[in-house]
Amino acid sequence: MNEKSAPLPVVVLISGGGTNLQALIDAAGKSLPVEIRAVISNEPDAFGLERARRAGIPAEVLNHRDFADREAFDRALMQLIDRYRPKLVALAGFMRILTPAFVHHYEGRLLNIHPSLLPRFQGLHTHRRAIEAGEREHGASIHFVTEELDGGPVVLQARVPVLPEDTPEKLAARVLEKEHRIYPLAVKWFAEGRLELRDGKAWFDGRPLERPLRLDEVEPRPAE
Repeated sequence: MNEKSAPLPVVVLISGGGTNLQALIDAAGKSLPVEIRAVISNEPDAFGLERARRAGIPAEVLNHRDFADREAFDRALMQLIDRYRPKLVALAGFMRILTPAFVHHYEGRLLNIHPSLLPRFQGLHTHRRAIEAGEREHGASIHFVTEELDGGPVVLQARVPVLPEDTPEKLAARVLEKEHRIYPLAVKWFAEGRLELRDGKAWFDGRPLERPLRLDEVEPRPAE
C-alpha cells in the first residue's frame, strides 16, 4: 500500500468512558481510513482504556497527578504521543486544558469534540446550562483546537431539540448519539485531505468555511 492510500495514523486522548473513542474504533477500517495507533488517558481508571485493549490498540496511562505542573505534564504527553507518529491527535473527552506549547506542536492536526453548539456554552456542564438558558436547540461540535478553550474553528455540528421534559441526563443522551456520528465523519474528511486548518480558519474541499457544516446538510436522512 503506497503512502497516499495508507490509513491515517491517529492517537486518541481520553479521560473517561470513551464512547466517542468506540465510535472511532468501530468506524476504523470500514468507512474511516485511519489506524488508531494508541489511546492515551490521564485517568488510570478510564474505561476507554479497556475499549482500546479489547480492540488490540495500545492503551497508555499518563497520570497528570504525577507531574509538578501543567507544562511538565504536556511535555511528557507530547513525547508519548510522538512515539506513535500520528498525523492526527483526536481529543475524545480529554478533560485537560492544554498548554500553548502543546497546541502549537500539533497545530492543524488536533481535533476536539464538544457537547454544545459552539460558541455557545464553552467549558463544562453544557446540557444543564442549555436547559437553564431556555435554549430550543442544543447539540455537539467538532472543532480544530487552538489556545482558546473550546474556541477553535468549528467544522461540523449536529443539533437536537431541547424538549420541555428534558433533564441534563436526557438531553446528554440524545446529544451523545449525534456525537458518535459527527466525530468519525470529521476524522474521515481529515484523513481524506478534505478538511484542514489554514491561516487560522477551517477549510473544506479547498474553500474556507464561513460557518460550520451541519450533519443534516452533509448526511442524508434515513427514509421514514
